[in-house]
Amino acid sequence: MLIYLRVLKESFNFALNALRNNKLRTFLSLVGVTIGIFSIIAVLAAVDSLKQEIEGSISGLDNSTIIIMRFNFGPTDIPRWKWQQFPDVTYDEYQYIDRNTPNIEAATFTLNVPNESIKYENNQVDNVPIGAVTDSYYDIEALKLGEGRFFNGSESNSGSMVVVLGDEIANQLFGGAANAIGKEVRIYGRKFNVIGVLEKEGAGLFGNSKDTSIWMPVNVVRRIYGDNNKKTFPQIVVKPKKGVDEAEFIAVLSQKLRIKRGLKPDEISNFFVNQMQGFADFIDEITGSMNIIGLIISGFSLLVGGFGIANIMFVSVKERTNLIGIQKSLGAKNKFILFQFLFEAVILAVIGGLIGLFLVFIVSILASQFTGDFEFVLSPWNMFIGTAISAAIGLISGILPAISASKLDPVEAIRTGM
Repeated sequence: MLIYLRVLKESFNFALNALRNNKLRTFLSLVGVTIGIFSIIAVLAAVDSLKQEIEGSISGLDNSTIIIMRFNFGPTDIPRWKWQQFPDVTYDEYQYIDRNTPNIEAATFTLNVPNESIKYENNQVDNVPIGAVTDSYYDIEALKLGEGRFFNGSESNSGSMVVVLGDEIANQLFGGAANAIGKEVRIYGRKFNVIGVLEKEGAGLFGNSKDTSIWMPVNVVRRIYGDNNKKTFPQIVVKPKKGVDEAEFIAVLSQKLRIKRGLKPDEISNFFVNQMQGFADFIDEITGSMNIIGLIISGFSLLVGGFGIANIMFVSVKERTNLIGIQKSLGAKNKFILFQFLFEAVILAVIGGLIGLFLVFIVSILASQFTGDFEFVLSPWNMFIGTAISAAIGLISGILPAISASKLDPVEAIRTGM
């Protein structure tokens, strides 16, 4: 074990000497590895950051959550012209499902409506996203209140004129969440009482954030828009109880809605039952494809870097032929010479990889600064991958030069090197 540590130390010294004595040659040889590692880790980090941001934006919804609507999350065998004619889900269907489907932990009915302006005295915020939901949305989405409360079941059913604000909306209208509770604002030309303000969340990847949104009882919006308005996009969101067999639950849920709609056994379901798990799998599939494409592109840089390392090692063998002959004449075994050059190749490649990782680290800091609340993630796992790939490139690139050095005849090596 001691001899390998000595070999490693000598190889490290030789690698440093190569960097010092042949700066330009070494730089040109390592630049391929540096660019390759930078490309790979930058792609992995960017994809991880994107995935984390998307998952964070839907983190309030459990993967078991089910969304019923007339559109499907992914591909479907039903022709486009047919599913475009599907009817929207209704509030009555939501109530029927909530009352008659077993093993439901919570269910909510939501409408997606055009953005509106919200006004308080002389302060006005335009283009505000409105969440028209029932009271149970608070539990399904796992909302967190900074001040006040969310509207209750009685207020939801009666369509009380109450509203819950995002943190940024409260700041723009009242100068802070604490000042908002109990105040009256105007939305749709009507007065609404502010009963709650959510905790600050921060901006999302695409600019969407709960901080800039408001929530009101869905029955208020139903009175304004009506039940047959195509500007709305109704959905029934259902969260099953924990431990329930999801396939069986979905089958029962679908059957209940089929019964409510009076569909015959030979008729297809004119609605889609979408799972959040399916959406999560879709995200994984997209990010996985992005990783593969990035790795293929970065692989070309690593290939160039590998040839560069091999080239510098062959030159190193030639320059140190005399030294190799002396080492062998003094009893150094072929294995000692082999490991010496192999370690040197690995060390050179790892140095190039570490430079690439450092560049990714700098870029990640700059990217996080310029993109605001979007966090560019450079995980320890990605750093480990970068270092491991560098070492592998050095090992592969250095194996042939190391073998050629270990097989040199000591007498010929000394004579050739003189």
